[in-house]
Amino acid sequence: MAVRIVTDSACDLSTDEAAALGIEVVPLSIRFGGDEFVDRVDLSVDDFYRRLAGASALPETAAPSPGAFEQAFRTLAAGGAEAVVCVNLSSDLSATMQSARTAAASVAADPGTELDIRVVDSRSVTHGLGSQVVRAAEAAAGGAGVDEVETLVRDMAGRTRVYGALDTLEYLRKGGRIGGAQAMLGQLLSIKPIVDVSTGVVKEAAKARTRRKALQWLAAKVLAEPRVENLAVMHGQAPDVDEMVALLAPRYGPADIHIGLIGAVIGTHGGPHVMGVTFQLPTG
Repeated sequence: MAVRIVTDSACDLSTDEAAALGIEVVPLSIRFGGDEFVDRVDLSVDDFYRRLAGASALPETAAPSPGAFEQAFRTLAAGGAEAVVCVNLSSDLSATMQSARTAAASVAADPGTELDIRVVDSRSVTHGLGSQVVRAAEAAAGGAGVDEVETLVRDMAGRTRVYGALDTLEYLRKGGRIGGAQAMLGQLLSIKPIVDVSTGVVKEAAKARTRRKALQWLAAKVLAEPRVENLAVMHGQAPDVDEMVALLAPRYGPADIHIGLIGAVIGTHGGPHVMGVTFQLPTG
C-alpha cells in the first residue's frame, strides 16, 4: 500500500527536508495588521523575524482551511496514494487539526475517491512535530502500512518532549499575556521565561535570571535523561546556538543533534532568539 504523509507548517521542516521524504506540508497563514501571508510560501522565516522586530502588536496566525487539506489529500490520491497519515500541530493550540479532520471526512464521503486518511494529533510543536513526521515518512518509504505508520506516530507523540526559553518578555506583553509594568520589571531583572509544551499545551516550567542560565536549564532537562531520541535544537535566529550545542556536548555531539529554525507559527509567540530543545524519550 502506498502511504503518504501530510503535515502543517508548524513542523518547522525546511522545504528541502520535506521534499526529500515526499512530505506534503499544508501552510498556516500569518497576519501582520492588514497584511496576510502564507507561511513559508510568501513569507520566509527571515522576512517574518524582520517584520516581527518592528511590529507594535503580535501578528496573528490562522489555521489552514479544510479546503487546503482536502486539496492536498486529493492531489496525493491522484498521484497514486492509497492511504494518508496526516500529523498536525497540537489540537490544544490551533484549529489546524479540526480543518484536517473536516477535510478527511469530506474526502471519505466522496465515492469517487478511495483514500484511507488517518488524522493524528502530534500533541506537539516545531521539531517535536517535525520529528514525528520525518519518522512516519521514513517508515512509509520503507513499506510500512497505514496502521503501522499511525501506531508509530501515536507512540512517538506520547514520548515527545518540548522545552523553550524565551529571550524576552516583550512578546508576552504584546500578546496580552502580561502587563507592561510586569514586562518592564522582568526586563530589568533579566528574567527569561521557560515553557514546557510536552503535553501539547503551553505551561510555565521555570524562570531563569540570565540567558546563560536559561540555556543551562534546557541542557539539564536533556541530560537528566539517560538517553533521548531525535534530539533537536530549534531557535528563532538565536546568535548563541553553538553555545546551546556545547552545553549538550557531555553526551551528544553535533552529529547527534538536528539544528533548525523556528518558523512564524511558533515564532509569533516565542519571539526572536527563542531557543528550544525537542526530543523523544526512548521506549522501554
